[in-house]
Amino acid sequence: MPGLARALMQAGRLSAAQAEMLQKKSVADKLAFIDVLLASGAIDARALAMFCSETFAYPLMDVQALNVEALPAKIIDNKLMQAQRVIALAKRGNKMSVAISDPTNTQALDQIKFQTESTVEPVIVAHDALLQLLARLNKSSEQAISDLAGDESDIQFAEEEDASAAANAAAAEAGANEVEDAPVVRFLNKMLMDAVNMGASDLHFEPFEKFYRVRFRVDGVLMEHAQPPISIKEKLVSRIKVLAKLDISEKRIPQDGRMRLIVSPTKTIDLRISTLPTLFGEKTVMRILDATQAQMGIDALGYDPDQKELLLDAIQRPYGMVLVTGPTGSGKTVSLYTCLNVINKPGINISTAEDPAEINLPGVNQVNVNDKAGLTFPVALKSFLRQDPDIIMVGEIRDLETADIAIKAAQTGHMVFSTLHTNDAPSTLTRLMNMGVAPFNIASSVILITAQRLARRLCTCKQPVEISHELLLKAGFKEHELDGSWKPYGPVGCERCNGGGYKGRVGIYQIMPISPAIESIILAHGNSMEIAAKSEEEGVKSLRQSGLVKVRNGLTSLEEVLGCTNE
Repeated sequence: MPGLARALMQAGRLSAAQAEMLQKKSVADKLAFIDVLLASGAIDARALAMFCSETFAYPLMDVQALNVEALPAKIIDNKLMQAQRVIALAKRGNKMSVAISDPTNTQALDQIKFQTESTVEPVIVAHDALLQLLARLNKSSEQAISDLAGDESDIQFAEEEDASAAANAAAAEAGANEVEDAPVVRFLNKMLMDAVNMGASDLHFEPFEKFYRVRFRVDGVLMEHAQPPISIKEKLVSRIKVLAKLDISEKRIPQDGRMRLIVSPTKTIDLRISTLPTLFGEKTVMRILDATQAQMGIDALGYDPDQKELLLDAIQRPYGMVLVTGPTGSGKTVSLYTCLNVINKPGINISTAEDPAEINLPGVNQVNVNDKAGLTFPVALKSFLRQDPDIIMVGEIRDLETADIAIKAAQTGHMVFSTLHTNDAPSTLTRLMNMGVAPFNIASSVILITAQRLARRLCTCKQPVEISHELLLKAGFKEHELDGSWKPYGPVGCERCNGGGYKGRVGIYQIMPISPAIESIILAHGNSMEIAAKSEEEGVKSLRQSGLVKVRNGLTSLEEVLGCTNE
């Protein structure tokens, strides 16, 4: 029998028969005992609150005149407050006052103690007043989400019906039927449309102990876009998982998925989804994969005329290997897809192995590697060689086995494209040697290496800036280049660039063909410094030098180039 029923019986406020009858009704109707008790008229809410205060020696409080806005926000999860019918009143140090109408509900007090890691001090309030205040708090939370979401948008997701059907089955098992919560759906739709309109590359949904935030990566820089109520976090993740066909009941391990956003009848955008369990919930990152980027053409990427000529010459050769290097987010994938798009013709068989395939390219046979299923990069490459390929693209060379198969493919009449994570073009060759690839194999297969970075492009509101002669020389400009015929530009800020001074990004490239002289250094087990010195002697611009050309042309600022290149 509930503790509250026993206390009322001991005080003579309820008979044993009454208590037993109310308890049976509570179980049959699946209602809390306090709800059945008050509905029976055996005692009113105010009298019960006074009885609980006297019996259990807890303070009594009238919450009817309490200001909802004055309550501490985000201390207890809104979902827990509504389910257990408690309200956080105040917190000082490690002690927290909690409004409750049934002090014998130890489950609620234990859950709050566990979630907040605080000592809980109950304060007794009348049950009807507590329910009214909880309703006001819940409405306030939903209103905050609705205000952020704005009006209903016309956004659509490809295969949403199939995804929803699959999720409904999972939701039935997991008890997560809140995924169709209308304010949350509208909020997610608005965040996606805002991200597309702002040209964002990634959306970050991040839960923390006392707040929840949404950040966009625009032109390579993360910026906070919204701070919805913390109560939204589980519903929002569930909604994203539904659309990405992920398991909404699994919250302990990372998950990866994808979905497609229909922006207009003629344009769709793929989204790659990654969830990660953190201390305070699942962080979700959505990467926007716009296939139109790979179809912009090689001219839009920002290659200098001589660099473009070297690259086009290399990718149109009948066999060999072209490597693209750079850190994560430097545009390697877009560069590779652009090259594939240039040579993608009906008479050529192109196969790619990626982890995962980020952009759908019609006419190209794309394979997602799956390590768990045994479909690794080496396995995919071996299969490609039995598929009569002309061009092979490997998403990334991560180990010696992948490197060996790729090099053998390049030596046996195939053109191979791949990426590596190195700082510049010369260090790529020594990275391959350190992996264990024989120098003569590198020299006989690699024909060109391109290293790249992405710098923010100056908006049209840019203005000339004064930079000292000494600083320009220190940055890498030669004395004869500072002849006064040009001026460096800097960011200003306007409506078009949201006050940041930059709009879009421009590539900075180091294009290094493997000449006979560099082959000799490789065969002699030379290091990256020797290769860099020889390539500079042959006229290959370093990343810094290529960036300074962009500064001279007014495409980006000196601080951007200094920030993304080393010298």
